[in-house]
Amino acid sequence: MLKGFKDFLMRGNVVDLAVAVVIGAAFTSIVTAFTTGLIKPLINAIGGSNAADGLGFRILGPNQSTFMDFGSVINAAINFVIVAAIVYFLFVLPVKHLQERRKRGQEPGPAEPTDVELLTEIRDLLRAQSATGRTGD
Repeated sequence: MLKGFKDFLMRGNVVDLAVAVVIGAAFTSIVTAFTTGLIKPLINAIGGSNAADGLGFRILGPNQSTFMDFGSVINAAINFVIVAAIVYFLFVLPVKHLQERRKRGQEPGPAEPTDVELLTEIRDLLRAQSATGRTGD
């Protein structure tokens, strides 16, 4: 059971995915700081009679909780577009080009296991199966 878990963790896809999640989270915080610190003040300067409120309006005049903040929605949309563009141009597009090169034969793909490696794996699986007393579940 632990060997299977170790094999799962050591697969390249799991490690790559973990790195991508960490890098994505860090990059998202940078983009959020950029849009909140630089873009949102510009949006807020455009709209509203009260510059402190930004781009939006209050449904009920004296009630602060009824403020509809369009500036934050626009800011979130800009944030999304920036993150999506960076992910596309830095991750998706290069991988797509690499896959096309592999299809054309310019770039070698992952090596296929040899016959000896496959036979060794089958032998080890049969030994493990006979050691546990299972005969063909």
